[in-house]
Amino acid sequence: MIRSTIYGVALGTIFLSSGSFATPVTNPTFTPQSSHVSSDTVYIAAFNSDTAALEQSVFNQINNYRVSQKLAKLTRNSAIDNQARIHSQDMAKGKVPIGHTGFLERVKAIGISYKTAGENVAYNYGYSDPATIAVQGWLKSPGHLANIIGNYEKTGIGVAKNSRGEIYLTQLFLR
Repeated sequence: MIRSTIYGVALGTIFLSSGSFATPVTNPTFTPQSSHVSSDTVYIAAFNSDTAALEQSVFNQINNYRVSQKLAKLTRNSAIDNQARIHSQDMAKGKVPIGHTGFLERVKAIGISYKTAGENVAYNYGYSDPATIAVQGWLKSPGHLANIIGNYEKTGIGVAKNSRGEIYLTQLFLR
């Protein structure tokens, strides 16, 4: 089931979307895919200290919240990060609309077995702390919160910023 929520916030714009999917996968035969992204329009998260700092901020805030709820911390995984980054980059470039287009393919492309998977995405513009704005929005939304407090073990986060200053965030969750 994929759930979506849209929030409008004064002084900036934020759009949030969450989705989850549960299926057993014992031997995925998918190979992680790379992205061909033009550095002219999207600042690639893996090579940009600003977007890397935003990714780390999201990770820390989500784990701090989980701990406050007496839940185990998530472990960050570079293969999951990569797929989250590709999705954020694709949204920032306008290749896909904000949301969960290609969610199942993204999860399979991670290349590790999973029982359940979830995804939160956000877009915002005009905020000095886009990571905190996204996390606060997710925590206020039942669908996003369900992923954040879900029975997941691994996560990956990807952030992309386009030339217009729009920030796209994707967090994937796996168990």
